Amino acid sequence: MAAGPAAGGAVWSRGATSFQRKAAAGSRLAALPGTRPSVRHGQLLLSSGLPSLDCVLGGGVAVGTLLLIEEDKYCLYSNLLFKYFLAEGVVCGHHLFVASAKEHPDNILKELPAPLLDDTHRSEMGEETTAVKSEDFQDSMKIAWRYQNLPKMEASPTTATKFGHYYDVSKKMLPELLQSAKWQSFYLPEELRLQPKKKICNMNNAYARLLESIQRIIYQQGFDGSDPQKKQKTILRIGIQSLGSMLWGDDICSSDTPEDIHSLTKFLYVLRGLLRKSLSACIITVPAHLIQNKAIMERVTNLSDTVVGLESFIGSERETNPLYKDYHGLVHVHQIPRLNSLICDVSDTKDLAFRLKRKLFTIERLHLPPDLSDTVSRTSKQDLAESAKLLSSGCGAMAMGKKHLDF
Repeated sequence: MAAGPAAGGAVWSRGATSFQRKAAAGSRLAALPGTRPSVRHGQLLLSSGLPSLDCVLGGGVAVGTLLLIEEDKYCLYSNLLFKYFLAEGVVCGHHLFVASAKEHPDNILKELPAPLLDDTHRSEMGEETTAVKSEDFQDSMKIAWRYQNLPKMEASPTTATKFGHYYDVSKKMLPELLQSAKWQSFYLPEELRLQPKKKICNMNNAYARLLESIQRIIYQQGFDGSDPQKKQKTILRIGIQSLGSMLWGDDICSSDTPEDIHSLTKFLYVLRGLLRKSLSACIITVPAHLIQNKAIMERVTNLSDTVVGLESFIGSERETNPLYKDYHGLVHVHQIPRLNSLICDVSDTKDLAFRLKRKLFTIERLHLPPDLSDTVSRTSKQDLAESAKLLSSGCGAMAMGKKHLDF
């Protein structure tokens, strides 16, 4: 006798079931524009605006974390990374909050680099991309065989990617694209004129006002992750320029024993608490080379999630050193967050350098030269030898994971 319909109108058959798999609770977060879940820890990631930096950081900047950039001496390249982060937010439709005590946020946004969104714009980069590929080919011919097994970093816009965009630093972002962006600014000189001076929890006036502004945006504009009714379908990108400088009313850059020695660390502690429970990510540039008390800088590092330092060759001996002739500076990855853990991760990517072409800014692996020229002085050769020892120890251990090299 044929089986009739089951109760409730469901028809049963062999190999079929009425159960349906329910979508995961966090699946809605993955649908946010300009984000993707991490394959390593499942955290939601957004691009820093520089695909090669995303590769170094393990895929991107995690939502709810703080990216700290240690400025180079002339703030040329750190400001460029700062603008990349904001430009990526404009392209992805994220909400921006830009804070500065030196340059007006309106001027910062006007200087954002132009994105390369389609094949027409990518064709403008063809000449430079070819030059980068030819240089990479020459380097691969010169490089020692033991470095050829290292994973390659994404350095040129030839590889198509849906996560993160490329930008032309020789052109500015179109005003039409900026007008469509949602952003708010915090310019310290204007804020000081609007309200009287106040001090909260031994924190200086500028930091207290900045925290109030960030907290107001998170709670009033729906970026609070603890309140599902106000949850927005976008991300808040926070950018703070040259935090800790004297323009912020802090004296950690001018005195070894500052008056408010814990003011900056308290600000970072409260800020990271706000980031953890909101759909936001923050980038901060800090003049680390000007901070007199190194203990303060250690606390700042511990209170940050990701710490990247930039060392420019401008005005240094390395500018004329043949080892670094193809680069403009070094990249030091001091700290990478190990999310859902009590300790920080250590980057497995060492010996990084950056170079700025006419249109393209890239982070690449620092390769050793094949030999030393006879024209190099004795002192330069000693410096090269010491650098070679450091580089070979770092790269060799990273390449194969062995304690001893096989030659």
